[in-house]
Amino acid sequence: MRCAVSRPDLFASLVVFLVALPLCVGVALASGVPPELGLVTGIVGGLVAGALPGSSLQVSGPAAGLTVLVYEAVRTYGLGALGVLVGAAGLLQLGLGALRLGRWFRAVSTAVVQGMLAGIGLLLVTGQVYALGDVEVPSGGLAAIAGLVELPWRADPAALSVGGATIVVSLLWARWGGGARLVPAPLVAVLVATAATWLLGLEVRRVEVQGLLDVVRVPSVTDVGRLMEVGVIGTVVALALIASAESLFGAAAVDRLHDGPRTDYDRELMAQGTGNVVCGLLGALPMTAVIVRSAANVAAGARTKAARVLHGVWLLVVVAGVPGVLGLIPVAALAGLLVHAGWRLVPVDEVVGLWRGHRGEVVVLGVTAGIVLAGSLFEGVVAGLALAVAKSAWDISQVQMETEDRGEAGIVVRVRGNATFVRLPKLLDELDALPADRAVRLELGGLAHMDHASAAALEGWAAARAQALVVSSSSTS
Repeated sequence: MRCAVSRPDLFASLVVFLVALPLCVGVALASGVPPELGLVTGIVGGLVAGALPGSSLQVSGPAAGLTVLVYEAVRTYGLGALGVLVGAAGLLQLGLGALRLGRWFRAVSTAVVQGMLAGIGLLLVTGQVYALGDVEVPSGGLAAIAGLVELPWRADPAALSVGGATIVVSLLWARWGGGARLVPAPLVAVLVATAATWLLGLEVRRVEVQGLLDVVRVPSVTDVGRLMEVGVIGTVVALALIASAESLFGAAAVDRLHDGPRTDYDRELMAQGTGNVVCGLLGALPMTAVIVRSAANVAAGARTKAARVLHGVWLLVVVAGVPGVLGLIPVAALAGLLVHAGWRLVPVDEVVGLWRGHRGEVVVLGVTAGIVLAGSLFEGVVAGLALAVAKSAWDISQVQMETEDRGEAGIVVRVRGNATFVRLPKLLDELDALPADRAVRLELGGLAHMDHASAAALEGWAAARAQALVVSSSSTS
């Protein structure tokens, strides 16, 4: 009898499951919700989104990149509204996919996306550093950063040691290529931290786990009515756009890791939307395609979507069969994993490369990350997009002015490039610098584009120049 699942897919599914298990729990805790809701999202990501067409090797589940937004949403609107927010975001994703807008997410400035993720990563690091020491996180990104000065004196030494050891083990194990391919670094780090906590008898906070059915909550009619609030709608749009961008950018990255079928972006967007609708109906966390799990899936030798579906099966079996095992995990260990994951969201290497040749992109990235850190995720993304558009307008508005002195015939000025309002002041300054007593012939045939503001300004300059020459000629005679 021939098995329907190949051995490489079976092995890869186990590897992804081992990576996903601690991260699902950690993302849920960082989002301010029960850990079971992160596991529900991981299960749905495997069984629902994993079975749908789009990207065959990309793995979905709760993502560190959405923790900040979800945390603020739960704190503002309550845990009961989470299902409505996630479900509505999924419906919006389905609509975008049906309109075949998935491919347009690739047109979003990479600097904006990297800046968004950098800001989220820094917020995640600052927030989870408090969890490392079992200390309550101050509200607001700037307050959390300011509170880091006092954190060493407020932190629980035992919890801080467990969290710090988790980070160290994650870094060292990941450097051992052979070991990391056999057993994922996050799993090794959590196992070491859990074993050390038990052997040394450390009194640290552990994960509190209930049954899945105890936390699943179908949204009520009252919850659905919250969609009429402006703030809720803004959160839904932010969830949908950020989750979609992260998933589709991740798909492009995963496609570069293997030689199999390429991602159908519109179908992948609809698969993510379907998964989020199901997560919304269950009151769980939002899902995205997660690059850490996806890369582990490819590296483990996955060949088909069976690997990502099976990883959801293993999550369901463990959570339903032996949930007590999760209660042994120290919260500080999961915080250590998320500190590591948050720092990996900060594109340090990319910033160094961009600074050498595209410093404007670094400015966009830095401004986006800074506003996300100091303000909100939505404000940072909007500001980043606006700055990226302004930068693009500046870049394409390249105008060159060439002058030719023809003696008594006057001066010929040829303008080339793209004349827009962005570079109009510079162009007018150069024209005004021409000798006032000479006739000027302005040739605009070399312009590829000229907006209305530039056309009106140049016409006005030419008329004023002609009038000045007439007055000068009359006074001379």
